[in-house]
Amino acid sequence: MSPTLLRAALLASTLFTVTPALAQHERLSVIANGEKVGFVDADQQGSNVTIKYDVKNNGRGPTMAETIALGTDGLPVRWALDGKSTFGGDVHESFTREGGSARWTDSMGERTAPVTGAGLYIGQNASPWALGLYARALLKRADGTLPAMPGGQLRIEKLGPAKIGTATYQAYAISGIDLSPEMILLDGQQRLFAVLDTGGAVVREGHEAEVPALTKLATALTAKRYAALQQRFAHKIDAPVRIRNVRVFDAASGKLGEPVSVLFAEGRITGIQPLDAPASPGEATIEGNGGTLLPGLHDMHAHIGLESAMLYIAAGVTSVRDMGNDNVFLPQLIRRIDAGEVAGPRIVPNGFLEGRSPYSARLGVVADSESAAIDAVRWYAARGYWQVKIYNSMNPAWVPAIAQEAHRLGMGVTGHIPAFTNADAMIAAGYNEVTHINQLMLGWVLDPKEDTRTPLRLTAMRRTAGLDLASAKVSKTVDAMVAGHVAHDPTAVTLELLMLSRNGAPSPSVASYIDHLPIGLQRRRRQAIAPIAGPEDAAAYDGAMVKVKQLLKLLHDRGITLLPGTDDQTGLSVHRELEIYGEAGIPIPEVLRLGTLTPEVYIGRDQELGSIARGKRADFLLLPGDPTKDLRELHRIAMVVKGGTIYFPSEIYPAFGVKPFAEAPKITRPATAAKAPGSGPSHDAADEFLF
Repeated sequence: MSPTLLRAALLASTLFTVTPALAQHERLSVIANGEKVGFVDADQQGSNVTIKYDVKNNGRGPTMAETIALGTDGLPVRWALDGKSTFGGDVHESFTREGGSARWTDSMGERTAPVTGAGLYIGQNASPWALGLYARALLKRADGTLPAMPGGQLRIEKLGPAKIGTATYQAYAISGIDLSPEMILLDGQQRLFAVLDTGGAVVREGHEAEVPALTKLATALTAKRYAALQQRFAHKIDAPVRIRNVRVFDAASGKLGEPVSVLFAEGRITGIQPLDAPASPGEATIEGNGGTLLPGLHDMHAHIGLESAMLYIAAGVTSVRDMGNDNVFLPQLIRRIDAGEVAGPRIVPNGFLEGRSPYSARLGVVADSESAAIDAVRWYAARGYWQVKIYNSMNPAWVPAIAQEAHRLGMGVTGHIPAFTNADAMIAAGYNEVTHINQLMLGWVLDPKEDTRTPLRLTAMRRTAGLDLASAKVSKTVDAMVAGHVAHDPTAVTLELLMLSRNGAPSPSVASYIDHLPIGLQRRRRQAIAPIAGPEDAAAYDGAMVKVKQLLKLLHDRGITLLPGTDDQTGLSVHRELEIYGEAGIPIPEVLRLGTLTPEVYIGRDQELGSIARGKRADFLLLPGDPTKDLRELHRIAMVVKGGTIYFPSEIYPAFGVKPFAEAPKITRPATAAKAPGSGPSHDAADEFLF
């Protein structure tokens, strides 16, 4: 499930509104890509509420049961949440409020806290129903804020009326739960009508036909928010800018240069000059303080949204390859970013192509025949998509024809390995690239009849702990990749997150910076994702991650192009992806090349991007320290420049509830615009002719 749809799914259980002494039954639908993929069923009798919540999209999703007892203030005094998480892990969460104290148990363990006044607990595994509950509590407060348990503060913002169908609802944004605000619609009785998302919606049953209008509203409201943030955080200087005293990382050689000054103007790098080179009149100056200037990072496996677009910039990711998105939304987002309306990286779009099955991912195009799949390839090609990305439910027998048409039209082919086949067969069928390292590895441990359209494509990774990477079956696949120049997008950070997350402990994927994250994300990153029945399962997943790192080193050593990607939306996960490569034994300078220049060479844009040189586009980031000695330095970004526009992460991150990692550098703007040498008095250009 894409991050957008996953978030919509996780929201789905907060949709039912409860008032003590009220009896009602409400049912809500979870919609993704125009199809119903789940429901919320909430029944209230007096002050007691029972909720059933089930979502199945892309072969996975939560199945939860909740029971809530409400106090006279309308807030929970008891809350039990039991069931299965998205990937099948057990969930047993509880909350109790008695008198002046509260007690709860979640993935972080058991906690107690004193309660003064309203005690608003934020359910870690709550269904979307909770958003209505939170909204009503916040609307009772004059300032629209409430302290929350286990930490942080919730805030509600009124966005204005929205007419959906024949009725008018009130739109609100609730912030403080996660990186981005949750947008909801309440009816006239402050009951939850819908949870808004740009990729779908959770909506009151019977109103599924309104989802296109809801997604359009979500896009408009989100775009308005991020356009305002762009106005606040984008620094555009109408003058040459000189960054003094920086060491430039040469992505081609892997070496860090001596201190220099780097200049840019009109979106391009105009010079790399000795420190003693004098500045010209009218320049702006940024003090680099001996830090490192690194080419912009690239995430080669993104599913980008308006929210993640700005987070990517804050993390120094100036380019992404989108591996599947809503086919209406993505072109609009690209246009908004290119026009400077919202902040975001350069986007190379791939066309998502899925087959029809009960496990289909509702994204891009879902084809139910070979001819429909080929038509989709033509549709994507005509609109400039760079590759076709094939997904789990695609019929393997159709892939040769899909690949042939894609290649004929100048497109590449990448993707998952469809169910009931393996990487060897898909490489032979025409894949130019295999995405996700588990998709590559599963063919070496699965029976051909096992179904990877289900969470088995994660849980079966336990079997790879004892895999012999020198075996004939591994060598056969790797040899085929070498011979066919087949690239690989590992998304190792996602495998690490899925396999190594444990209840109560920070996931290794965020362990070095978890304290910087908002409380909701901190809780999720201290929660097991894969189902772990006991110590043997945990050890098997640990061993599988060791094998992942060994395979990364093997692929790199064999000359296979690794394309760092994340399948995540925080931007920060790109840094961890690169750290994993370093832990695998790939030298740090080579890792930094993989994160900067290699993707641009692969895409064919290295004449414009991927390194810092005169004439290239001004896409780079400033680090106070030296990332060639420690890849964790990548978190500490002081400044990001994309196309000549300057961003300071220390300004951006607080808007997402993230504690900044580094201070912004000192910038001195020119007092007045400098007069060009040789320019005379101003005059009408129409009077001047040059022959």
